[in-house]
Amino acid sequence: MLHSRLLNYVDEVARTGSIRKAASHLNVAASAISRQILALETEIGTPLFQRLPRKLVLTAAGEVLIGHIRQTLKDLSRARDKIEELKGLRRGEITVAMMSGLASNLVPGTVKQFRAANPRVVLHLTLLTTGEDIQSAVATGEADLGIGFDFTKDGNLKTLARAVGRLGATMAPNHPLAKRSQIRLSDCVDYPLVIADQSTAIRPYLDTAFARAALEPQAAIQTNAIEIMRNAAIVDNAITFLTPFDIEFERRAGRLVYIPVRELAQETQTLMLVGHQRGTSAIASVLAEMLKTMMREASA
Repeated sequence: MLHSRLLNYVDEVARTGSIRKAASHLNVAASAISRQILALETEIGTPLFQRLPRKLVLTAAGEVLIGHIRQTLKDLSRARDKIEELKGLRRGEITVAMMSGLASNLVPGTVKQFRAANPRVVLHLTLLTTGEDIQSAVATGEADLGIGFDFTKDGNLKTLARAVGRLGATMAPNHPLAKRSQIRLSDCVDYPLVIADQSTAIRPYLDTAFARAALEPQAAIQTNAIEIMRNAAIVDNAITFLTPFDIEFERRAGRLVYIPVRELAQETQTLMLVGHQRGTSAIASVLAEMLKTMMREASA
């Protein structure tokens, strides 16, 4: 506090050109400001101000120092703002851009936990179709955080966390294949298949795997909605292909099971949490830490 007080003294004298005016603006004694500045000049070994008859003007050394002082005061102000956010003294808002499948599965539990600890913070959860859209939202500042699969490299973004999930077969617990420890794609084609459509990040992996197995799947449903894939597997006795991240909630509730598929053993998707390269607000960083924990637990 003593350090920041001195910096404010020097800054205000430089702005007003007068110790008396600075003292009035800061509501302190002029003698206190004069004493502090003289002590600083003695420590540095050179005057910071030219004492003209009617005004104080920065010397060359003063010009060098004032840039450092003002940047330090800005940094201190930002640090105080973040501390105030963490103390819950501000309401704050956070925008998270995400793929739709995550919004009804992994993320809600984390949101509930965050809201319980930070009831005055408003969360904006925005569903976007593609990874490119999510990355763009974070890069342009429309979103504080982005979460989705297989983001491409972007110099404006910083990867805060990543977790790898392997594509496998998803089905209801009473499905004939549900008790197996591993299956092949050829085991699946005799049952109704719900397959991600061409607009999804999943589809290229499936196309490669089926082609390698010399199979042409006849999809009962093709969709870009993971919610439809999950629901069809639950109510229609269908098989769909997702990662454990996509069905975490249903697995815990006992509504879906995940079975590794031999031909998909090498096909993984990377769940990624990104923020802007310049950093995020303190309260957004708190949410990011909770999302990191969620990702780590879901991939265990």
